[in-house]
Amino acid sequence: MFAEGGRISWHASRSLPFRVMRLGRGEANSAWPPPREPRSGMRLARRGTRSRGKPVQRAGGDGKWRRRKGADGWSSVEELLPETCKDVLMMARSEPMDQALRSQVVDESELLTVPDGWKEPPFARDDNPKGLLEESSFATLFPKYREAYLKECWPLVQKALNEHHVNAALDLIEGSMTVSTTKKTFDPYIIIRARDLIKLLARSVPFEQAVRILEDDTACDIIKIGSLVRNRDRFIKRRQRLIGPNGSTLKALELLTSCYILVQGNTVSALGPFNGLKEVRKVVLDTMKNIHPIYNIKTLMIKRELLKDPELRLQSWERFLPKFKHKNLNKRKEPKKKNTKKEYTPFPPPQPESQIDKELASGEYFLKESQKKRKRVEEIKAKQAEAVSKRQEERNKAFIPPKEMPAVKPKKASSETKIDIDALKDKVKKAKKKKLGALSEEEIKLKMAVNAKKKK
Repeated sequence: MFAEGGRISWHASRSLPFRVMRLGRGEANSAWPPPREPRSGMRLARRGTRSRGKPVQRAGGDGKWRRRKGADGWSSVEELLPETCKDVLMMARSEPMDQALRSQVVDESELLTVPDGWKEPPFARDDNPKGLLEESSFATLFPKYREAYLKECWPLVQKALNEHHVNAALDLIEGSMTVSTTKKTFDPYIIIRARDLIKLLARSVPFEQAVRILEDDTACDIIKIGSLVRNRDRFIKRRQRLIGPNGSTLKALELLTSCYILVQGNTVSALGPFNGLKEVRKVVLDTMKNIHPIYNIKTLMIKRELLKDPELRLQSWERFLPKFKHKNLNKRKEPKKKNTKKEYTPFPPPQPESQIDKELASGEYFLKESQKKRKRVEEIKAKQAEAVSKRQEERNKAFIPPKEMPAVKPKKASSETKIDIDALKDKVKKAKKKKLGALSEEEIKLKMAVNAKKKK
């Protein structure tokens, strides 16, 4: 219960049939809340519970919860309420609400919905005039190849952060960027946005895009994709699938989510509104799980069209969204060596020959030890001689000259294809005499004959 501008509002308990009631204009009750007095061990009790070992009983007829009498003399919960609230309670129990009161009941769903076009007011110095108590700072490392670009655009970074009273330092020796608050900093969250700015700059995001993170309605998300796929070749293929031919897939995703997306190395950097970042993360993770991004792009296009219809805002969109089934088309890898089963025979395989059997067959078993040794040496020398001869042939190949191609003789012009120069000269002379668009001699003769007939 609270009093505001001479108007008392009371949030009723679950027993009342309404949540919020507004009473007529009148003086605020100064007797509420009642002054606290020593209760000497008294406590409120509900039905079925016990208070200090004594059962709580309910009075007959009036429906009031009772408690043990204490030093203050109250015997019911309702005696604690002021007179105005007692009237409201009795009206709610006995009589139905008036039509005027029903119209003033606030719908809970209306309180939870945000009106279209509403924006939170920006955080100004008046909201925190005394500033921050302690200095906060963040630092991040950047790769060597970003050093030249950061050195070039660092004055712009400092200018953008100085507007929010945040210091920025670039250490080229250590390869790090540092941002820290000052005594003039009044926004406690701007240091987090400055940290995100240097993170994006380290991840190869251009300054023109990264500086948007300082706005209130913009956030960023750096998605790590390096550890999602074990095979390096498969990872590169899926990452390229996310980019698309000439970056077309990435551009379509940017248009649908209103986010800037950059794929760099083992991370994907996204910058834009919160709803768009959520969709971008889903698409990126699904692509790394071997789900083509075109499926998610199609779903986003349908959602964008459904969002334009105000009637479908409070309905489920499941019946409109496509349902794609995962088809595993990968064939089972066949082994390189195929073991063909032999025909079944009831007889066991023949016993393999031992080393002694082989020596007996070749006659080597009956040779002396010196003769065996001499034979082994001769075999080794024969192998060595063969290897030397092959090596020598490979070396001599470099000194063998390549075969020269025969020179192509120029073909003589045949007498049949000779040009008749005299005939060509006559043709040129006739063309000179003839005017452009003039009639030929035969056409002139025909025309003259037709004129002569007309005169007769």
